[in-house]
Amino acid sequence: MTIRDRFTDYIHGLQDNICAALEREDGSAVFREDKWERADGGGGRTRVIAGGSVFEKGGVNTSVVHGALPKTMQDAFGVPDSDFFACGLSLVIHPLNPYVPTVHANWRYFELYNKAGERIDGWFGGGSDLTPYYLYEEDARHFHTTLKNAMEPFGAELYPRFKKQCDDYFTNKHRGNEMRGIGGVFYDYQRPVDEADAERLLRFQQANGDSFTEAYLPIVARRKATPYTERETAWQEIRRGRYVEFNLIHDRGTLFGLKTNGRTESILMSLPPRARWYYDHKPAEGSAEAEMMQYYHPKDWV
Repeated sequence: MTIRDRFTDYIHGLQDNICAALEREDGSAVFREDKWERADGGGGRTRVIAGGSVFEKGGVNTSVVHGALPKTMQDAFGVPDSDFFACGLSLVIHPLNPYVPTVHANWRYFELYNKAGERIDGWFGGGSDLTPYYLYEEDARHFHTTLKNAMEPFGAELYPRFKKQCDDYFTNKHRGNEMRGIGGVFYDYQRPVDEADAERLLRFQQANGDSFTEAYLPIVARRKATPYTERETAWQEIRRGRYVEFNLIHDRGTLFGLKTNGRTESILMSLPPRARWYYDHKPAEGSAEAEMMQYYHPKDWV
């Protein structure tokens, strides 16, 4: 089997495992599945959970799409008229309790072909990041340490490099370089140089994907029963507004999906069910919300 076929099989199995783990943690809600086809080639499997006792809204989606690369993406990649193949898993989970963080993750593989059908490029990308509304530092350390441990067998230099890339990427630059959360890891354009390197990168992707539930679910279990009031919910929804801004203005995956005629419902499942925007909002001085603002900037957690 080719690398692309093996990675496609992997993400479908990972989707099953993550959905089952999230359903167990919620205890009441289950995922609804929509299988869809893309008119220009390929399709996907969208799974959405909503109205749970723990998870207010979330999605764990897989897609395997191919076809002619649109002109806008040819220009973005700096390539001539080409065909492409892309497969990946993307998830976003928005919990109900403001003391439980929102989480995002994505693992993907991309190939480019000339019009003779010859592969001319290929790369892996992905990562995972955490968006808490109220921070317990032990949770941040757990999340980052788990990601670091998954990467370390492939090189001690990888976690620091990809942690910085995550800090730089998941930032609302139009908000004075305010991060949307506390980061995690993010990497793109990981090109194999030969067959052995392709095997290494495939194992690297699998290690990162397999670490997700270990990184996130212990945090959910610790915080899901924490009492909260309307004050905490209001703050959660204000910060969700920042999440929406990033996804619609800066996120490359969202833009790629829309520009390649992807399924809009699946692409925009990352948006929360409720969010707030107040003009020139600033949390009260000395409040827990004001203290939280210090964490929306790069910080070493391990």
